Amino acid sequence: MIVYLVANSLFLWVLPGYYNVFDNGQASLEPLFVLSPWLFLFLVSAVTMKSFAEEKRTGTLEILLTKPLSELQIAVAKYAASICLVIFAILPTLVFYYSVYQMGTPHGNIDTGGTLGSYIGLFFLASIYASIGILASSLTDNQIISFILAVVTSLVMYLGFDSLATMLPDSMQWLSSLGINEHYKSMSRGILDTKDIFYFLGVDLIFIYLTQLVLQSRRW
Repeated sequence: MIVYLVANSLFLWVLPGYYNVFDNGQASLEPLFVLSPWLFLFLVSAVTMKSFAEEKRTGTLEILLTKPLSELQIAVAKYAASICLVIFAILPTLVFYYSVYQMGTPHGNIDTGGTLGSYIGLFFLASIYASIGILASSLTDNQIISFILAVVTSLVMYLGFDSLATMLPDSMQWLSSLGINEHYKSMSRGILDTKDIFYFLGVDLIFIYLTQLVLQSRRW
């Protein structure tokens, strides 16, 4: 979390370039929401990599599965814990919003609606990364393998479908709607479309369900 916040701070306020708020010359947090999906690839994967992998390595997963809890409840609990950590990582960035709000000319010259939509989109994006990370962790007892699986799968979900759509005929452009980026960009414009929300919730449910199946397979 500290690495995520420090990295954003350096890019937004210290290092010169496109992402620097002062060099950009606009009262906008767009650079934050461009950078965050890439930083979250590693942050969320690092947060989730121990979820089940460490339990397997130490042998405590078997003890956990003997408790009066269903595999779904265990998967959801691990997922919720990861989401809480992600929220704690996002909340300090509100200082960036306050800073840009104060420095805008005229005062408060920032697209609050668009920024709010971007924050909501960032949360949903992180929620998919978390569900992917939980699944990756349930597949192995090695944290490093879990981390790599989560990063690669999250990257494919974020940009893979967009890249595939660009290589196919125009009739196949709908494939981009299966990727995270298409829906994340829509929310970043400040538009909360129900199809985007259903997409994020649906993908979360799919990966949590797959995690449940992996846990259940240990009983077979």
